[in-house]
Amino acid sequence: MPECIFVSELCCHFVLLYLFCYVLFGTTQKNINRLQRVQNTLARIVAGHVLPRGTHSFDILQDLHWLPIDQRIEFRLAALTYSIFTFSQPAYLRFLLNYHIPTRSLRSANTNLLSVARVCTTFASLGFSIAAPTVWNSLPSSIRSSTSAGRLLKTHCFQQAYCSP
Repeated sequence: MPECIFVSELCCHFVLLYLFCYVLFGTTQKNINRLQRVQNTLARIVAGHVLPRGTHSFDILQDLHWLPIDQRIEFRLAALTYSIFTFSQPAYLRFLLNYHIPTRSLRSANTNLLSVARVCTTFASLGFSIAAPTVWNSLPSSIRSSTSAGRLLKTHCFQQAYCSP
């Protein structure tokens, strides 16, 4: 019985982490690896009765359509940025993001790039006003300019995580 309580508590904490993981942008690789081990353990618990015992965690995550932690952080940050520009929600974050307006006429003027403010410290670069434009600008222009970018974001992150050579 105590094992069941531990697993359910672990799952609840991980769901909260999974939903709000964009706050972990820029965290150390050591922390990412720790969280990845927790996700791998939960994936084994969820899919344990279906898959053979020696199945690699990477394959289990792929079968469950779960993004690895580092990809999940970028996905949630890009999805939040998309919802801010599409639905203007949450409004308090909308004022932190601005479209990049070049000083002269360029072909890249209509590519939905966001302006990234210059910062002097590494700590300042972890703030939402820097992290969100950095992740958004790293997306392909086809996703940034799409009206259904929400659906394309997960596909793009999934392909980067599992289909890249």
